[in-house]
Amino acid sequence: MRHIRQTLLALCVLLVFATPAGAAGNTSNDSFNRAKRILSQQVYHDNRITVYCGAEYDERGNITLPEGFFTPSHHKRAERMEWEHIVPAENFGRAFVEWREGHPECVDKNGKPFRGRRCAEKVNMEFRRMKADMHNLAPSIGAVNALRSNHSFALLPGAENTFGTCAMKIQGNRVEPPEHARGKIARTYKYMEATYPRYNMGGPSEKLKTAWDRMYPPDAWECERARRIARVQGNSNEITEARCREVGL
Repeated sequence: MRHIRQTLLALCVLLVFATPAGAAGNTSNDSFNRAKRILSQQVYHDNRITVYCGAEYDERGNITLPEGFFTPSHHKRAERMEWEHIVPAENFGRAFVEWREGHPECVDKNGKPFRGRRCAEKVNMEFRRMKADMHNLAPSIGAVNALRSNHSFALLPGAENTFGTCAMKIQGNRVEPPEHARGKIARTYKYMEATYPRYNMGGPSEKLKTAWDRMYPPDAWECERARRIARVQGNSNEITEARCREVGL
C-alpha cells in the first residue's frame, strides 16, 4: 500500500511539471499600470523601439519620430510612447457580462449605473489579468495607438500609408500593419486565443494570423522579449517560443 501511495504521488508530481507553463495565462498581476512599469524597467529597458513604426523613445517615454513620419490627428500624442494592446481590450472584454450588461457594484457617485471596460475592470479579476498580460502589450507612438483604436488587422491593397514613412495603413475600421510587425501580431493573437478560453479570434482573422505566423518568423528580439516576459510574469507565450525553437532562436 505504501508503495502504491508513493507511485501515485510521483505521478501527480510528473503531471504538474508536464503542464505547459503558459496554460494558465497571466495569474501574477492584475494591474495594467504595474504591467507597464515592469515592461519599461525589465523588458524594454535596452530595446526602446515602437512596434509598428520603429520609433525610438527614451526612459521617460519621449518619442523621436522617424524622418518622414506625420499623423493626420492626435499630434500631441505623437510625442509620447503608449503601451498598446495588440489584441484590443474590447475584443476580449465583450466576453464578460460586466462589460456587456454592467454589475450591481458598477454605479457612479450620482447613482447612475455604468458598464463597459470601466465596470469589467472594477469587479472582474480575470478581466484585469487579461488586460495586464504583458505578452499582449507593446510600445507604440501615441497617435498610432489612438488611430488604430480597436480596429481589426487586415490587408488593405491599394491603401496609402496613414503615417507617412511608417507603413501603417488605416482605412475605415481596418488596419494593415507593416510587414515587420505582422508575425509578432499573429503570434500574440494566437497566444491570447490559446491561453484564454473567453477569447476567440473568429475564422477569417484566424486564417490571416496563421498565414502571417508562417510567413513572418520571429527575430531575435521577439524571442528575447517573450523570454523576459515569461520570467517576470510567470507564464510563457508557447506560440512564440515554439516558433523561436523552429528558427533556432
